[in-house]
Amino acid sequence: MFKRLFKWFFTIVGGLIGYEFFVLSNFLLVKFNVISELPGDVQTWMTAIFVFIFVIIFYRIAPTLTQKSRKVAANIENDLQGVSTYALVGGAIGLIAGLLIAYLLTQIYKDVIKQPSLYLTVTVILYGIMAFLGTVVGSKKGGEMLSALATAKKEQPQKPQQAEENSYAYNTKEKKSARVPKILDTSVIIDGRILEIMKTGFLEGPIVIPEFVLVELRHIADSSDGLKRNRGRRGLDILNKIQTEYGIEIYNTDSEKALKDIPEVDVKLLKLGQIMKGKVVTNDFNLNKVALIKGVPVLNINELANAMKPMVIPGETMNVTLIKQGKDHNQAIAYLDDGTMIVVEDGRRHIGKTLDINVTSVLQTAAGRMIFGKIR
Repeated sequence: MFKRLFKWFFTIVGGLIGYEFFVLSNFLLVKFNVISELPGDVQTWMTAIFVFIFVIIFYRIAPTLTQKSRKVAANIENDLQGVSTYALVGGAIGLIAGLLIAYLLTQIYKDVIKQPSLYLTVTVILYGIMAFLGTVVGSKKGGEMLSALATAKKEQPQKPQQAEENSYAYNTKEKKSARVPKILDTSVIIDGRILEIMKTGFLEGPIVIPEFVLVELRHIADSSDGLKRNRGRRGLDILNKIQTEYGIEIYNTDSEKALKDIPEVDVKLLKLGQIMKGKVVTNDFNLNKVALIKGVPVLNINELANAMKPMVIPGETMNVTLIKQGKDHNQAIAYLDDGTMIVVEDGRRHIGKTLDINVTSVLQTAAGRMIFGKIR
């Protein structure tokens, strides 16, 4: 269907071009005295001949023009895939502005050019140039202006009330980027291992110290009991090192009305964890159990230490398969399922066998763990 429409469209265009071509040719030939003015009936016949010739020509080349038009349309579609909406809108506005300017310019020479064909030719060229310029300028500069306006609108600051409502609340994206606050307990600060864990980089996100934990830590440091006083001062020293090396935030709980009526520090800590949507870092066994009941996530330092203990200790028995020779002459090598290397003394002549060994030592290095043993 579209092929036929395009075919008849190009045929009609060919007829119009033939008519204009004869009129323009006749005008120029008479203007320069090449021929004299033709009689009316001759002009009619000549016009019909020109129109017929151009109709036949465009009718024959219509399939080729249709195919070329489709390729042009496909190229335009591909080009538009990389063009933003703002550039398209700016180009449309520029096109309208260009056509409007072209219309105003045509009014200037409307009464100057008396020949209709010349006036039509100049007008078409002018409209084409102004439409092109308007589209280019509009798509470039107009698109940039619209994009800048849209960006400025998106970057408008949110209402302060929404930002202050819960600065530690997080959405899915923030949760993936480890923005979950870690709330430190008094016991984990005094313990001191939290500093070493932070040095390794395993603890991510903002580190938060509630003000009531800091107050409790100060009371312990001022205690008359020497043991408590030393523990409190140790906690303050650890806290000072964390603040110096990594930075912490002292969370003022005076604004939290839900915490004012809670006397116990541990209960306050869990309630604050619910409010901030954070995780409580502790080594208190009882606090850990209560947190599980209340649904507050907990990072227990003692559980981490237990998880990092060696799988075996010296004196235990293991059943291994010796695979290859070790560095020393009499050594043989075996491996656990997780890839841990086991070095067996005097095991060279037993390579390829599965036997029991006694663990003599476990060496933990930065590269991993190595187990040394002897054949039973």
